[in-house]
Amino acid sequence: MTNQTAATEPNDLGRFFIERGNAGDVDGLVALYEPNAVLAFPPGNLATGHAEIRKVYEQFVAAAPVLAPGRQHPALVSGDLALTMCTLTTGEVTVEIARRQPDGSWLWAVDQPVLVP
Repeated sequence: MTNQTAATEPNDLGRFFIERGNAGDVDGLVALYEPNAVLAFPPGNLATGHAEIRKVYEQFVAAAPVLAPGRQHPALVSGDLALTMCTLTTGEVTVEIARRQPDGSWLWAVDQPVLVP
């Protein structure tokens, strides 16, 4: 496994995603999500919960993508919820909802990683 540092800010999640994805760290990618999170990927599909999200990322990592950081937008935080968004180098946009956990760390609850403007 790679760095399993907890996200102390909502936008840490996007940075950790790039690091763990490039390292092929499926466990690390799954650890960015709440146990019952929803991931809309690949486009047109929904994965709910760690087991389904793991299957998605096993296939994703097997393709050996090279992920580049895009332009991370400031997180919009309201209490224990945060909206995170990144414009990728392809022009696509990711949108996520993160939730502050009881220990103060952040995890994604909902992830829509591919929106075409």
